[in-house]
Amino acid sequence: MGTWDIGPFDNDTAADFAGDLDEAALEEREAMIRGVLKRAAGPADFLGIYDGERAVGAAALVAAQHSDSDRACSNYGPSASLPELPADLRMLAVDALDQVVSNRSELAELWAEAANWSKWRQGITRLRDVLAPPIPPQEEALFEI
Repeated sequence: MGTWDIGPFDNDTAADFAGDLDEAALEEREAMIRGVLKRAAGPADFLGIYDGERAVGAAALVAAQHSDSDRACSNYGPSASLPELPADLRMLAVDALDQVVSNRSELAELWAEAANWSKWRQGITRLRDVLAPPIPPQEEALFEI
């Protein structure tokens, strides 16, 4: 695993994906991000490490356009600007991240063996929460029974 830290672009595969985005025409970038997320979110028996690493990077790019998001893309993320990404990519990114951390993911399997697995997992959870914020518990009843 060519990984040097826990960030979404802190590995060779995601950094290469960022480079591919930089080299692509602006109008091609959304389709590239969508394709990566679809591949990871799809109904596969096993999600390979490279598809998982690209999916985390793509999800970070979608989250970075959310108003509550901080720009979580490190120096290794794309340097070229991205088009405004459509809202439907948020749920696709959530589905992809769910696959990345599932028991059918090679990336999750490899991170489970690493010393800083819990930090990586927390980062994925924070990213997912930006894309689909958890619903807070309801404090008051809407009506009485």
